[in-house]
Amino acid sequence: MKHFPALAIRTLPVIALCAVMAPAAPKPVALDSYDAQAKALLKQMTLEEKIGQMTQADQMYLKDPNDIATYFLGSVLSGGDSDPKDGNSLAAWTELYDSCQKIALKTRLKIPLLYGVDVVHGHNNVLGAVIFPHNIGLGCTRDAELVEKVSQITAQEVKATGINWAFAPCVAAPQDIRWGRIYEGYSEDPKLVKVLGAAAVRGLQGTGLKDPDAVLACAKHYVADGGTSFGTGSPLLDQGDAKVDEDTLRKIHLPGYVSAIDAGVGTVMPSYSSWNGVKCSASKKLMTDILKDELGFQGFLISDYNAVNQLAPDFKQAIAISINAGMDMVMAPEDYREFYNDLKALVEEGKVPQSRIDDAVTRILRVKFAMGLMDKKHSPLADRSLQAMFGSPEHRTVARQAVRESLVLLKNRKKTLPLDRSVKRVHVAGKSADDLGNQCGGWTIDWQGKSGRVTTGGTTIYAAIQTTVSKDTKVTYSRDGTGAEGADAGVVVIGEEPYAEMKGDKKDLSLDAEDIAAVKNMKKAGIPVVVVLISGRPMILGEVLEDADAVVAAWLPGTEGEGVTDVLFGDFSPTGKLSYTWPRSMEQLPLNINMKKVKYDPLFKYGYGLKY
Repeated sequence: MKHFPALAIRTLPVIALCAVMAPAAPKPVALDSYDAQAKALLKQMTLEEKIGQMTQADQMYLKDPNDIATYFLGSVLSGGDSDPKDGNSLAAWTELYDSCQKIALKTRLKIPLLYGVDVVHGHNNVLGAVIFPHNIGLGCTRDAELVEKVSQITAQEVKATGINWAFAPCVAAPQDIRWGRIYEGYSEDPKLVKVLGAAAVRGLQGTGLKDPDAVLACAKHYVADGGTSFGTGSPLLDQGDAKVDEDTLRKIHLPGYVSAIDAGVGTVMPSYSSWNGVKCSASKKLMTDILKDELGFQGFLISDYNAVNQLAPDFKQAIAISINAGMDMVMAPEDYREFYNDLKALVEEGKVPQSRIDDAVTRILRVKFAMGLMDKKHSPLADRSLQAMFGSPEHRTVARQAVRESLVLLKNRKKTLPLDRSVKRVHVAGKSADDLGNQCGGWTIDWQGKSGRVTTGGTTIYAAIQTTVSKDTKVTYSRDGTGAEGADAGVVVIGEEPYAEMKGDKKDLSLDAEDIAAVKNMKKAGIPVVVVLISGRPMILGEVLEDADAVVAAWLPGTEGEGVTDVLFGDFSPTGKLSYTWPRSMEQLPLNINMKKVKYDPLFKYGYGLKY
């Protein structure tokens, strides 16, 4: 196991528009170096076994667990909310993985499964896992070494359950903060995405895919999912259409994939969305001509959840379109039997060439060989010795560091911050002060996330304040900000409630009435007011900016609330710099540094961030 002690905050100057460069990494082993082994196995395979390798089912929708063997499935996944029947515990997830893998090993060729799961900010489906800040916060750290370390720990916690494939990192460069997946992107700046995305791949895949602590990474969602135009998707931006020319596509949306491939990423997931009216999952130009032929991607492509179904009214026709365009494995959660039978028929009818099947399966097998899954000396079942570090204090220490480095100080009138931990009384308020669910955001145990006391464990900001102040300091609380009279300082924690893709698209990013009222009530007490904003994107601050003496953008920090108090009480100076432009009003949106023909006059510029 690789253990990582906490690191002191760097004092190097941060250049606002450029990423901190990561240290040089050894060049990964080329995946096609495993072709001799992959092609030798391919020669032994029937058409049915080949198509099985190209099929991914969701474990939740398996009609019969033995379908894994019957259909020679190459992969199984757990999509959002696809949890073990016995709950979300570490033990339940490990048993689920092993049970699926054991069935795969009963097949004639005994080819192990890839088991995939969304890993958006830690092993976020599993109780007790460390939940890191979402990528928008990590982007504010400008710290590639830290992002790599976060991904290494994430890989360790994923591998502790046996699972060997992480659908991460997201290397989108989102251009419109109204998009509901905005927090999955590190930045609007492709230069920063390029550096941090590669760091995440290195962290997940370790010293090589055979690293016992490593998991297979997946760069997503190819390509320009963060560049869709307002009103082209359902309901707003998600699964929409990126109406940009090829030069813009290459300059803004492609760099994250270039660096991920250079870092050796084993899989890429095409987007639900379209590029100029053509679905990415149907585009031969994007998947084959650019990604595979031009950029030299040697891994395999996995479709998004039911994405192929969207390509044509007839499922069989949709399959032909996507496979012929270059898709290698299809995520067919419920329709895996239909996919298997339809693809077999398409080959037999000559509508999908055998050469395309052989290419796809070779790509899948070369990844499995690179991961060591085909090595008969090593079992593909879960290594339970890895569980000793799952959710450990050592892992939480790194998450806490990631929180404090991600915080961006937007305002600090009359040096309100840092707070004195020895004052007589601090009053805490706001709906998110003692709400771990809000603090973690979407993709936390539940797909869309959930407000309240998420049972994964962690420390809320309110609880962190209580343990940070001196033993003689009284900490009081009211959700609405009343009762603050007589306190020496007030901290109001406000912002968004959890959301994920689709449901997170918003026409209006103004703060809600409850948040505004809580700040005003605190202000009426005549004490210094610190606002901590919990959100997956910049929000329209409005009158809250004037009412507050200090404002801290904490993003979606995850389970380690003490990372926030590390900065509030001055143990560390804030170092975070905005990874997205912060608008004054909704009328300015979309607004970002890549828009050359739009007046750039935001409330806070990209790269902004105060220090003490």
